[in-house]
Amino acid sequence: MKNVPLADVDHVDRAVLPIGTDYPPGHVLDWHEHRRAQFLYGATGVMVVDTAEGTWTVPPERAVLIPPVTRHRVRMEGVSTRSLYIEPHAVPWWPATCTVVDVPPLLRELLLAAVEFTSDYSLAGREGSIAALLLHEIAERAPLPFHVGIPASPDLARLCRAYLAAPDADATNAAWAAQVTMSERAFTRRFRSETGESPAVWRSRARLLAAVPLLRTASVSEVGGRIGYASPAAFTAAFTRAFGTPPSRFAKSPRRGGEKPS
Repeated sequence: MKNVPLADVDHVDRAVLPIGTDYPPGHVLDWHEHRRAQFLYGATGVMVVDTAEGTWTVPPERAVLIPPVTRHRVRMEGVSTRSLYIEPHAVPWWPATCTVVDVPPLLRELLLAAVEFTSDYSLAGREGSIAALLLHEIAERAPLPFHVGIPASPDLARLCRAYLAAPDADATNAAWAAQVTMSERAFTRRFRSETGESPAVWRSRARLLAAVPLLRTASVSEVGGRIGYASPAAFTAAFTRAFGTPPSRFAKSPRRGGEKPS
């Protein structure tokens, strides 16, 4: 099914409903939730998924698993999605929080085939077999670290969401503590208790996540400079250390200064 609203087919007696949707650049799916679990794959572009608990950045050729009845928002950057909406009873192993995963060639081809199904596709033969195999393939995926947690406290959550919207390499713990009228020491202790990370480590990771959408239209050198790194090499080292893959993997345009894609 292509560009079909889930509400039009949610009643159909199929454990797996595949839907492909094209979105204009910068489109935002505002806060909503689904009764079903969702496997959201960006065949093109980058997605940023927000929940109350965190933010997940989904690079090209990756997907995010969204638990059922999870309130979330999605920002689309040049995205054409291939989604599966899945009855919760069919996936008791589904993660309890959003999870970014890779999409290898077999899973990608299965998704592309499945979105051509009608909503009441036959459970016997090829179509039913593809739907079943999709769930087996998804269950084999390992989590990827493209996310940051959001503190539960409203004041700390506001700080973090503001930073995600406009990362600032010059931000300090002292400045953040002042914004919530706390001492730097108390602020750092509280932030770590709610996120499991120090504020400085959290900000560094958030800046690197902000680089992923930028890499669609700018070189590694340009993006590294925009998020505050002194050199492309420093940016590449930090990005690779955080995510296990170099930023050139996601850059659309040729790299400058002799950089080569990996």
